[in-house]
Amino acid sequence: MIFTLDEINRSLTLLPGVKLGYHIHDSCALPAWALQAALSQVSGDTPSCDPPIPLIIGGDSSITAQILSRILSPLSVPLVSYTASCPCLSDRQQHPSFFRTMASDIYQVQAIVQLAIKFKWTWVGAVAANNDYGLNAVKMFQEGIRGTGLCLAFVETFQRETIVSDARRAALTIQASTVKVILVFTWYTDVMELFLQLAKINVTDRQFLASEAWSTSSDLLQEPVTQKVASGVLGVAIRSSFLPGFASYIRNLNPSLRPDDKILKEFWEKQFLCSPGVTTLSASLPPCNGSESLSQVHNLFTDTSQLRVTYNVYLAVYAAAHALHTLFSCPDINNPSGNNSTCSLPNQISPRELLQHLSKVKFTTPQGELFYFQGADITAKYDLLNWQKTPEGQLKIALIGHVDGFDVHLNETAIQWSTGSNQVPVSVCSESCPPGTRVATRKGEPICCFDCIPCADGEISNKSDSLQCDRCPSEFWSNSERTVCIIRQLDFLSYDETLGITLTAIAVSGVTVTMAVFAVFIYYRQTPMVRANNSELSFLLLLSLKLCFLCSLVFIGRPAVWSCRFQQAAFGISFVLSVSCLQVKTMVVLAAFRSARPGAEALMKWFGPVQQRGSVCLFTSIQVIICVIWLSVSPPVPQPDFEVSGLKVTLKCAMNSVVGFSLVLGYIGLLGCTSLLLAFLARKLPDNFNEAKLITFSMLIFCAVWVGFVPAYVSSPGKYAVAVEIFAILASSYGLLFCIFAPKCFIILLRPEKNTKKHLMSR
Repeated sequence: MIFTLDEINRSLTLLPGVKLGYHIHDSCALPAWALQAALSQVSGDTPSCDPPIPLIIGGDSSITAQILSRILSPLSVPLVSYTASCPCLSDRQQHPSFFRTMASDIYQVQAIVQLAIKFKWTWVGAVAANNDYGLNAVKMFQEGIRGTGLCLAFVETFQRETIVSDARRAALTIQASTVKVILVFTWYTDVMELFLQLAKINVTDRQFLASEAWSTSSDLLQEPVTQKVASGVLGVAIRSSFLPGFASYIRNLNPSLRPDDKILKEFWEKQFLCSPGVTTLSASLPPCNGSESLSQVHNLFTDTSQLRVTYNVYLAVYAAAHALHTLFSCPDINNPSGNNSTCSLPNQISPRELLQHLSKVKFTTPQGELFYFQGADITAKYDLLNWQKTPEGQLKIALIGHVDGFDVHLNETAIQWSTGSNQVPVSVCSESCPPGTRVATRKGEPICCFDCIPCADGEISNKSDSLQCDRCPSEFWSNSERTVCIIRQLDFLSYDETLGITLTAIAVSGVTVTMAVFAVFIYYRQTPMVRANNSELSFLLLLSLKLCFLCSLVFIGRPAVWSCRFQQAAFGISFVLSVSCLQVKTMVVLAAFRSARPGAEALMKWFGPVQQRGSVCLFTSIQVIICVIWLSVSPPVPQPDFEVSGLKVTLKCAMNSVVGFSLVLGYIGLLGCTSLLLAFLARKLPDNFNEAKLITFSMLIFCAVWVGFVPAYVSSPGKYAVAVEIFAILASSYGLLFCIFAPKCFIILLRPEKNTKKHLMSR
């Protein structure tokens, strides 16, 4: 402060002809002492204060600044602080006469928030002083990370009176937590105790984020325990600036030139172990010989390489000087807008007028920096620092970036992390969820603690930490990693796969066996066995069974418009033809035995060959009419079944009309049940070879197959539903073929002695 005043007093342009004076009081960090000194200065109660001081530079802490501001505001005495950083002091309603050359903590907290977001530290711990400085910083940090996905794992507070126990508790919390990045907002003395406690429990792998209160502490840097626990510290610091001439000014200080400076005398005694004057502070020290000099002394006092708070004081003095300069400058009389009433004399300074000029002050510092107040504040500027290890194992401060307002400028490649390398530390509660999964928060835990749940089939997430999985469009499906939707593959029962080959072989075998039976019946058509069982209907039945086997082949292969229409019609008509033949055969058997009774001879004329063929045609034509109407109104069409899950989607013949398909099946079932009933009634007729028994067994198998078909068809997925229908066709066809014709072929081929009229008519 004295250096700056001397520089201003030597200036030919700033306050020419006016010399600024000062009074310096040490409050010993006690707000009450600071208040007492301030009131004595502004009231002129001290002997040397005449007139009263119109402006005070002070309030070294936020608490002291608030107290002084509330007391001095009614007096309109400007108060300029160089270290008070509480955001509350920006309130002009509460503190109308307060100014500061220290930025509000909002900016340094926001800078730390941006660093945490940039390096993806989602799990951060906090240690703070139990006062406005620490608690407000933690509160602002929590507000800053809201909605960003970052979480505060814990908050430990320090009380000056219980610092040892508080530091021990905080160290144990840090040790137990998975947090790797710790934000510390407290004084360097508290940090020193924290580092001591961490060293005792061997916690040396944490990355610390430092506030400006301790990021440049030389005491911490030189402490051996700090080098063990806290290398790689990343911190925010008050911006540093170079003051030309200040280094030589410091080194040329000498008590002989400043006989009234008690602080300099005390420093001189401690540095050179001698007494610089007649009045000594320590009687045991010898007098100095006058050759002592600070030019070769290297300590914190003579180190002017990092002028941070010093530069804030420099700006505060210059702001006051420029406010006085405008106050003393009279407007141009020739200027029409001039107002002579604003021109003041040095011995007539009004604090209220000085306050008005201070709020409007705007100037360029000797370093070329534009300075002005925005309310109580100045433009926030910080340095970003990194504690790096030197080859000798010591810690040094390296400049890695700066902060302008809310903008952070960082040289990432220059950072040395706590890991000792350029590898950014990882501090997360849960590892990032990779693509193909979604975030599922844990109940009762912060949002940063979550589980990674794989996306369900048909859903994807193509970025990390997705909150939800997106459903693929119906014609797409998720890949195995659930990261991208790929077009679904059409699947159908083909001739190339094992199931298709097997069913085809069974169908062809059925056709072959049917043709073989047909050949046997043709060859032995004059024998009693063939003639006795209505050979014409038997041949028609064999032809229909052949069609039944062949129609199953239409169900195999890629569905097309023609195949979807033909397969159901062929299936329905073929089976109705088969069942109609059986029903007519059964009716003929019943009629034949009824006509053998007295008075019933005329019954058989209703069941002659013409009537039999007509009945079969009638029953079959009804099914033909149903199929024609169904296929004309709403036929089956080939359509992918997107409702079924999976990468493969079945291309099937979609039943647009369930009613039509139900009528086809229902009519087959009606004829089958009727045939079963008639055959059951004729099963005990007194023939040696009663065909009704064979029809009964065949229809039982037929009905059982098709009753079981319905639930199996409905529950079978994709192409397996088609396979179920083919199996039902083949099973029922084989049932009819073997139950009706196997016993006859056995007698014809292997028991020819039973193939006689006498044997067939015997009882």
